[in-house]
Formats: sequence, structure tokens, C-alpha cells
Amino acid sequence: MVVTRRAFIGGVMLAASAAAYPVHAAESIKVMVFPGISNLPLFAAQSQGLFQKRGLTVEVLNTPNSEELRLGLAQGRHQIAHAGVDNAVALAETGKADVAVVVGGHGGFGRLFVQADVQSLAALRGRTVVVDAPNTAYALVLYKMLQDNGLRRGDYTVNPAGGTASMLAALLKDKANAAAIISPPFAFRAEREGLKDLGPVKDAIGAYQFDAGFVMRPWARANADTLVRYVQAYVEGCRWALDPVNRAAAIGLLSGRLKLSPSDAERTYRLIVDPRNGIERDARLDLDGFRNTLKLRAEIEGQWGGTPPPAERYVDESYYRRALAELDR
Repeated sequence: MVVTRRAFIGGVMLAASAAAYPVHAAESIKVMVFPGISNLPLFAAQSQGLFQKRGLTVEVLNTPNSEELRLGLAQGRHQIAHAGVDNAVALAETGKADVAVVVGGHGGFGRLFVQADVQSLAALRGRTVVVDAPNTAYALVLYKMLQDNGLRRGDYTVNPAGGTASMLAALLKDKANAAAIISPPFAFRAEREGLKDLGPVKDAIGAYQFDAGFVMRPWARANADTLVRYVQAYVEGCRWALDPVNRAAAIGLLSGRLKLSPSDAERTYRLIVDPRNGIERDARLDLDGFRNTLKLRAEIEGQWGGTPPPAERYVDESYYRRALAELDR
């Protein structure tokens, strides 16, 4: 049998690939997320076969709200959650669950939108603000912004409407709902519908760890190898998404998976790759940002007597470190 040079090289590359990524029995993982901009690394990892080559089958589920995301993780109905890291803190402190943050994401893309008649944050006195859940993530950010503008919690009504899509729907359906923090790509529709954009919330709160991946510690200990392979694929998904070579393909993924127009997908991608505020290339956790997240919870919710605990209490980076070491070996 004659073996061509091309076939020989292809065989060598295939063998090298097999050596780099040993064959594992297929393992299924359910991952729960909020629909939106944060999920491009997951879309990339799925579309490029980055989970598959590590023997993983990953099902991405969209949560309607924070409560379902946290409860489902605690009950084992899904194994990994990617969402506002403050949800992990709430799960640990309020739900008394043994949870650990294992991988980072980004510092948040949220922008504060208000009804057209609202002239300032102080003008929200006596009005209704819309949040996902009343005691986590962007809800606390919004309370902080209002507090800095002279409004206490009793000076406005809180409407917990669910995820970003539901919050935007509440603003558009009833003008009595006066304000909400909306992230892209939903923010683009908010603009088109005439809501007033008061700017990015990071301008008001500074460094902040928003999106992160977290798991139950007992599951992680029992499935350490699986979790490491998952993190490797996720990090590779981040790298793929941010590589300029993949720009067109990444925009296509955003358009298809989030059902965006080409122009909205393009705008979304520009935000994702922004080196100042976009998705972190290696999905590293920003511990300084996380400390600010905890500081905000201590101040607004009055937890821990107003003195936040160390961020390390909620973090286990051992899986991430192992994943990165093996990935870059």
C-alpha cells in the first residue's frame, strides 16, 4: 500500500492529537447560564469540539432567574453554573451550601437604563426598580448606586422580575417600572425602544468581578478530572473567541446562538474583545474585583457585621491551576 506524504502527515497529527488528549469515556455535564454575552466561550467550546475532544458532552441550559440557577446547582440538577459570582456567595451564606468558585469570566457589561422621563437617579424616589433577584449581583449594585444618590432602600420599590430578558420586558411593558441594569445584547433593544441609557455601572462601582463559574465542592472533589477537562475547554473557548483570526466565526456564533442581527452581533463582539472590560482571555478570576463584590454585599446587605470575609473563602483555584498547567504544557 502506498502512503502519500499528506496522509502520513495527517496520521502523525492525529496521533499527536490523541496523545495530547487521551480518550475518555463520554461524560455528560449540565451547565446553567443566563442567556447573553457571557456565553461566547461556551458557544466556542461547543462549536469547535473543545469539550468533545476531552470526552465531555456539555448541555447548556438557560436559567429564568438566579433562584433557579442556585437551587438547581445545590440540588445537583446541573453541575456547573456561570453567572454573577455574588450568586455563589449568596448560595454559601444564605443557602448554607458548600460551593466554590473555580473559574473567572469578566467584570460585567451592565448599563443602567431608565424610563425616558427619569432625569436622574435621585428622581427614582418613590418609583419601582427592576432586578433579577432582590439580594444578589446587579441588584446590590443598583442599590449602591441609588444609595450614593441619597436614596435608602425604603425610598423605592423593588420588582424581582427574573433574568435580563424579563427585566427588559418589564421596563417596556409598564412605565411604572422605572429602572434596571441591562446587559448587552438586550441593551441594544433597550436603546431602540427609547429607554434612557445612564451608562455602564462599572463607572459607579469600580473594579468588580461579575461573571464566574462555580460548582458544589463535593461534586468537584468526586469529579476532579472531569472538572479540570471542562475548565481547559472553557479557557480554550475564551482564547478562540478573542483571537482576531476567528472574528467572523465568533460574530456568526453570537448571531446564531443569541438570535442577533449582524449589526448587534458585531457590537456585542466588540464589547467582548475590549481589552479593558471584555472577557478575560484565560478566564482568570479577578480577586481584587471579587473583594469589591464582597465589600458591596457587606455594605448593602449588612452581612458579616459590615466587614467582608476574605474572597478566598469562596474560591478553589486548584482545578483552574491544574487545568492551565496541563493546557500550556
